[in-house]
Amino acid sequence: MTHLEDDRAAQRRLEGLSPFELKGHLIDLAEAEQRKTAHAMLNAGRGNPNWTAAPPREAFFLLGRFAVLESRAAWNEWPAVAGMPRREGITERFSVFLDQNAGEPGADLLRRILNRVTHDRSDAVLHELVDGIIGDNYPVPDRILPFVAKSVHEYLVHAMGGRQPEAPYDLFAVEGGTAAMCYIFDSLQVNRVLRAGDRIALMTPIFTPYLEIPHLDRYGFDVVEVSASRGTADGFHTWDYDDAELDKLADPSVRMVCLVNPSNPPSVALSERALDRIRDIVENRNPDLVIVTDDVYGTFVEGFTSLMEVCPRNTIGVYSFSKYFGATGWRLGVIALQPDNTVDAQIARMGGEDAEAHRRRYASLTLDPASMKFIDRMVADSRSVALNHTAGLSTPQQVQMALFALFALTHAPEEYHRPVNEVLRRRLAALSESLGVEFPDNPLRAGYYVELDLLYWAEQHWGSEFAAWMRENYEPVDPVLRLSEEDGVVLLNGGGFDGPAWSVRVSLANLDHDAYTRIGRALREIGEEYHRRFTSSHGA
Repeated sequence: MTHLEDDRAAQRRLEGLSPFELKGHLIDLAEAEQRKTAHAMLNAGRGNPNWTAAPPREAFFLLGRFAVLESRAAWNEWPAVAGMPRREGITERFSVFLDQNAGEPGADLLRRILNRVTHDRSDAVLHELVDGIIGDNYPVPDRILPFVAKSVHEYLVHAMGGRQPEAPYDLFAVEGGTAAMCYIFDSLQVNRVLRAGDRIALMTPIFTPYLEIPHLDRYGFDVVEVSASRGTADGFHTWDYDDAELDKLADPSVRMVCLVNPSNPPSVALSERALDRIRDIVENRNPDLVIVTDDVYGTFVEGFTSLMEVCPRNTIGVYSFSKYFGATGWRLGVIALQPDNTVDAQIARMGGEDAEAHRRRYASLTLDPASMKFIDRMVADSRSVALNHTAGLSTPQQVQMALFALFALTHAPEEYHRPVNEVLRRRLAALSESLGVEFPDNPLRAGYYVELDLLYWAEQHWGSEFAAWMRENYEPVDPVLRLSEEDGVVLLNGGGFDGPAWSVRVSLANLDHDAYTRIGRALREIGEEYHRRFTSSHGA
């Protein structure tokens, strides 16, 4: 592998890659270092947590055992051929099963769930879960199963601010947050709410796909960046937004704004001041603004408030179960939209050729295409309309989603929520101590990632003259290349998320505690090496 530290042209080419594509190159460098030194590679560039929520998985597999017994009881003519679970009396049979397996992992959560539904058409509820986990039927309704919707809705309200919406959200269960992004962008365009060349805003720094999707040929959006530029008096980033930046959203030509809240990579939630400013903009200056908020990290902030709660009529909410529950492999997400929303209102105002195009597109699904909700159009569009009859997230996935939601609703914070946040707090403390940086307290910090501005760090430690020299003599990607090649540590460059060019993203979620001490020490050693070169070049 060619050493790249002095090849600035090559480094500039690498800086043009998405951070997630650059990561592959960094991993190659780190693996080469690992082979030379036997150091374990540390990949802190991933957002995949290294914890998992055990009780809802235990409940899933125990429920699966019961479901197979029910299937065999329905048809046992041949040993390998079972039937489909029967509804009548299933609640009573399930209660007996739990009594017989009271000590089994997962039984406690399932008993809590049974107690919640005993007086709520319990046979229908239990049959939905049992038939769903067997996976013997298409998802009906295709958007989301009824009891799954009720459970997920209750969890979302709890996790996204705690205030009951005026009307229950319409929910669409999807294959994780990434699928949600694709479905939302596609349906907004095919329904002509957004058109090629329209102006949209991105609240940066932001998860890289949000930066890349708008520039694809099929969209070609005119992108306005709303930058988190606020800082403390001593120059430390707070990742909050100045009013002047937020006021870019007041321009009626800005048709949509996308954000991750809490942000990725800074991992900081919107302040109350910013939420109020956006509310005022929507209510008084840009009432048709469509807000897409990706709130996957909201559960890591105490007292988190989503724009779903602040601007309910304008907001399309995206939530993924992947991070909080350690379930990236399950691909579980949901799109939430108020029944009375600006997207449906804008579609209803369209006439002429636009309305005729909508009629043609959805005519095979309904006799009244004009009355079709946007969220149902998303479901149909997710299967190219013609395959709408087979749309929907697989039913076993939906059952696991419901179990995650019900686990969070039925267990005290000290059983899961606080331990997970304590893990992140300890890892941040280890990084802080070894790097020699004291992060200011911030109640809006999720702490899932931390974005370190190395140029600011260098200026604080060794002065502005050194920081200017470092910027002049090295490319911003140089530190992450050095970390990979010399220390076997993989970080992502923050500039690829439209953060400060010299920033790096450290995931606090996916490595053991001691790894963050090693990462901080390696970063500090690189800074010290730069400083030695600086003092040598200046004859000091």
